[in-house]
Amino acid sequence: LSQIMEQSIKINPISAFLSCKCPNCKQGKMFKYPALHIKFSQMNSHCTNCGYNFEPETGFYWGAMYISYALSVGICVVLSVLLALFTEDLNINWYILTIVLAILISAPINFRYSRALMLWFLSKK
Repeated sequence: LSQIMEQSIKINPISAFLSCKCPNCKQGKMFKYPALHIKFSQMNSHCTNCGYNFEPETGFYWGAMYISYALSVGICVVLSVLLALFTEDLNINWYILTIVLAILISAPINFRYSRALMLWFLSKK
């Protein structure tokens, strides 16, 4: 146990969060497959390193939908502003197409980070 504690101190929590690692030991993977895999949404039930339970209670990740929604709105706003600043007289259809494609492309990463945020900030460590 002391070895795990010593290793977790050395690991940067920001890089552990960004790579979707366990909030407890910051080493075990939260997800079974990479973000750009067909099964991107499959999570490990427990940490592969320390055994931390990734689903503290039934329905824990329902709140992640709201986080995901907020991330999607943020993507839409930033992309809309960038399109307005760097394009002249862009047709509304191109705005819509660009934003829809951006949301679809970012969906796996959005999904993972919304769950990671839930687990990192709302679970007991």
